[in-house]
Amino acid sequence: MSTETPEVRTGQGSTKLSRTEFEQRYRAQFVDPAFDAAKSEIERLTAIAWEAYEDGRKNAHTRKAGPEFADPAHELSVEWLATRAAIQEAQRRFEDLGCRSRILLISASPRTDETCPSEMAKTFRVTTAVRECIEKEGGFDVDLLDLSRINSEYGRQIHPCKACVSTAMPLCHWPCTCYPNHYMGQIHDWMSDLYPRWVAAHGVMIVTPVHWYQAPSVLKLMMDRLVCADGGNPDPTSTHGKEAAEAKAIELKGWAYPKHLAGRIFSVIVHGDTAGTGSVRRNLHDWLTDMKLVSAGPAAVFDRYIGYYESYAMSHQAMDRDTAFLAETKNAALTLMAAVTEMRKGRQPPGNDFQSPRPK
Repeated sequence: MSTETPEVRTGQGSTKLSRTEFEQRYRAQFVDPAFDAAKSEIERLTAIAWEAYEDGRKNAHTRKAGPEFADPAHELSVEWLATRAAIQEAQRRFEDLGCRSRILLISASPRTDETCPSEMAKTFRVTTAVRECIEKEGGFDVDLLDLSRINSEYGRQIHPCKACVSTAMPLCHWPCTCYPNHYMGQIHDWMSDLYPRWVAAHGVMIVTPVHWYQAPSVLKLMMDRLVCADGGNPDPTSTHGKEAAEAKAIELKGWAYPKHLAGRIFSVIVHGDTAGTGSVRRNLHDWLTDMKLVSAGPAAVFDRYIGYYESYAMSHQAMDRDTAFLAETKNAALTLMAAVTEMRKGRQPPGNDFQSPRPK
């Protein structure tokens, strides 16, 4: 335990806009000529938005935290409290042995035939086959999460992580309190819906392509925002919001690093066309195990090439021919289901009851 007093380092510079700059950016959402008829109303809205920006009004509605928090009088966002309640209900379902087992099936490609690519993703085809396989076996509920909706659905966003954890772990709240941030226009954050879906899952299967040797940006956005599941602080009143000095002091006294998604079973399938599948698969495996999720085993965690160095234009046809790959994905689903069933009988991986000598 450190005895050194931490200094909160500042001085990166202000990014605050002038009123003219703010109004130009705000009005940019009304450039369609159809809005010309509402010019006076837009001027009024712009003035209200500027006032909120100038005052830094992050939370639209708040209430006192109440007796279950460290500081009952601290004001908490009503939206954050609603997400917290949804997570608590999801955890109850996860622990209830009378509830059906649940698989969170993630299609991690941004490609969709409803936007510029004009063609569905191979990843979506794989997850569709997996869902059909699980539903055919019966006894499991499937929650299909298609991350391409970030590109195809109005207002669907995952805002980037602000790296609060790098200041001090207790500053990273579970669930995340960075969003929504109303005066900055950082709203429609999908993570408020996704956190409970992760918590409710007994098993998680991620199917993803490789993009430039890395996970696709839509997947990485979600991964970064799940950092609060790995040691995040469930009580924002203990740091009185984002008071960095308070968070540092709490961490230096000793932080428990709670693993909010521990015990879920996972499967990872990575596909690519020329390079990078192995590194992405290893990175996803390590990320999930660091959060104390448990691998379903080698049959459920693998990477493959589809149409290796062949034409992009014929990639779907290449997958049509690769019947072995589609069979492997179904075997992965069956393996995941079996592992989830064993987990719910109370069986845990070796070493699960040990306390980590390096909690973080």
